[in-house]
Formats: sequence, structure tokens, C-alpha cells
Amino acid sequence: MAARQHSSTVLVPERAKAKPPRMYKVILYNDDYTTMEFVIEVLQRFFAMNLERAMQIMLEVHNKGSGVCGVYSHDVAESKVAQVTELAKQHGHPLRCGMEEN
Repeated sequence: MAARQHSSTVLVPERAKAKPPRMYKVILYNDDYTTMEFVIEVLQRFFAMNLERAMQIMLEVHNKGSGVCGVYSHDVAESKVAQVTELAKQHGHPLRCGMEEN
């Protein structure tokens, strides 16, 4: 009797395509107390904007009620919101900063 040969074919599932991570907008909200200078400082310090770009975003916050500072992964956006909130608190400004899914 001849020995039976077993053919074992392993089917490897097709790799699921990795979705890019969700991105989040970091947003500054206007208030009647935080100075324009402080908002510009925040934009330059935490969002690496030059003076011209920081002024554009500051005016958007001032005139439209809010402005997007940048789009980041969840962890980075969360960190930026915390940094801005802490600095505003330290300087006695009620500046609000938040994030929302892009």
C-alpha cells in the first residue's frame, strides 16, 4: 500500500488595509477678555505659526467666533488642547480650546 500524501494548504487571510488614524481639528474659541496678543502668542508657541499666519487665525477667531489651529492625531490634538488651556489659566485668560473630529 502506498502512503497517502496529505497536502496542507494554509490560506492566509488577505491583510485588512489599515485605515489612516482619525484626525482632529484643534479649535480656539473667541471670548471678550483674552487679548489678541495672547492668542497670537499661543498660535506661535503651540502651533508653530509665523506672525502673519497667527494674525490671520487670530482674526478668524475674533471675527467668526472660532478658528482652526491645525489638524492632528487624537493624542497630539489632546495634548495641544491641554497645553493651551493650561497656559491660558496661568495667565488668567478664559481662552477656550477644543478639538473635534475632522
